[in-house]
Amino acid sequence: MDLISNTLTKIRNANKTQNPTVLIPNINQNLQILHILKKEGFINSYSVREPNVLQIHLKYQENKKTVLMNLKRISTPGRRIYVQAKQIPILFGGLGIYILSTSKGLLTNKEAHKYNIGGELLCSVW
Repeated sequence: MDLISNTLTKIRNANKTQNPTVLIPNINQNLQILHILKKEGFINSYSVREPNVLQIHLKYQENKKTVLMNLKRISTPGRRIYVQAKQIPILFGGLGIYILSTSKGLLTNKEAHKYNIGGELLCSVW
């Protein structure tokens, strides 16, 4: 069972139906992904609703247009994708981000490039 893929799918589906909130399991990787999405401005906020549940407050523009255009899983449990620091791609000229799993935890492609460290390419967000 791929928990990251399930989380991205729940967020993507809630975003398409314009739900204001979505509930996902409270695991450490989900917290790190949500922290990155909040910091990059793709979601409004998130909170711990119960010990095992996180609530995400999705972000929309004034005309109900979505801020999150797409979330895509890149590295899967059956096919891991690793990149070195010099091979980290740039998404849409810097408008989107890649989330990497590195030795310093989950980082965006910009942070990984800044620290000059590579890792597993988990997903793309734009």
